[in-house]
Amino acid sequence: MSSVKKVVLAYSGGLDTSVILKWLQDTYQCEVVTFTADLGQGEELEPARQKALKFGIKPEQIFIDDLREEFVRDFVFPMFRANTVYEGEYLLGTSIARPLIAKRLVEIANQTGADAVSHGATGKGNDQVRFELGAYALKPGIKIIAPWREWDLLSREKLLAYAEKHGIPIDMKHKNGGSPYSMDANLLHISFEGRHLEDPAAEAEESMWRWTVSPEKAPDAAEYLDLEFKNGDIVALNGTPMSPAQVLTKLNELGGKHGIGRLDLVENRYVGMKSRGCYETPGGTIMLKAHRAIESITLDREVAHLKDDLMPRYASMIYNGYWWSPERIALQTLIDHTQKTVNGWVRVKLYKGNVIVVGRDSKTDSLFDPTIATFEDDKGAYDQKDAGGFIKLNALRMRIAANLRNRK
Repeated sequence: MSSVKKVVLAYSGGLDTSVILKWLQDTYQCEVVTFTADLGQGEELEPARQKALKFGIKPEQIFIDDLREEFVRDFVFPMFRANTVYEGEYLLGTSIARPLIAKRLVEIANQTGADAVSHGATGKGNDQVRFELGAYALKPGIKIIAPWREWDLLSREKLLAYAEKHGIPIDMKHKNGGSPYSMDANLLHISFEGRHLEDPAAEAEESMWRWTVSPEKAPDAAEYLDLEFKNGDIVALNGTPMSPAQVLTKLNELGGKHGIGRLDLVENRYVGMKSRGCYETPGGTIMLKAHRAIESITLDREVAHLKDDLMPRYASMIYNGYWWSPERIALQTLIDHTQKTVNGWVRVKLYKGNVIVVGRDSKTDSLFDPTIATFEDDKGAYDQKDAGGFIKLNALRMRIAANLRNRK
């Protein structure tokens, strides 16, 4: 342990990482550098600086970085170009933030001369894998300290007791005196785990949700929204150009207002257990629906089907922490190539928890040909007689098999 001279800690200022900061100082007797990422979690980050100062962290060793634009531009948008969904429902809001945090941890370690990085992910979770695979991919020789795999503070109650003993301020105690939810927030989503949610049969408390109203309390009037796409990314809303982070921020606001994006999920964790979590992803839910709509008129049929075939594999790569792997990067290259023609606009209607596509068009890249698709007289654009031969050829193998069965 004494070989560690300086460690960069992914530090939120919450219960877990505040305890870890003190524990690192006491256990490893090393200098601690704190890194707090602003990923759009919507919380004041300055208290994290004040807490770090209180524990003797030098001001120049406290990093609080605004990563919102990089997060959406370089991680969220590329993921949504693939229409990525894990196990049919989860939009990977926590998973996609981890490779960026790992990247910045390594950058700060290089900048400050640290020989180790540390994180607050538990030994039961997926995040330990995501952080560490990312760190090793970017700095193979880095030492990683994972306190949850070393200490005996293996419950919220023990953490609270440790914090009280060492004078660590505690935020967000539950109003009934129990342990707080385990929450993670960024511009893409907010997640909730633990406490009441550990019973998968129990409905989530309405008071738990932070970003969305319930669909029952959403406005009675629908709201229409135009989204403009360029190379598969949203670049404007209702005609107003926006940066990636601005796009997602506005979509979260509109989606939350209309009760869009709630999810109650039991997922299969990378470490082998099932885990119940609740998620709010209002902007991402709108993005996914709109992106599929613009692709429906701009992508070749077989290219679209190939993307759908590859998407579960891509989703698993992100969920399992392989963002920086050569296979994910190779697959991203293919996905981004398909997006060169994904240009145009989509109109959606937001209403009581629903995102309803009501229009889409591309002036430059639409493959929809109304002269062929029409149910009216197409003036010879499509020869319906061609379908007969096509059908017979595709049925040939089944006819041969049926004739063989009939002869037996």
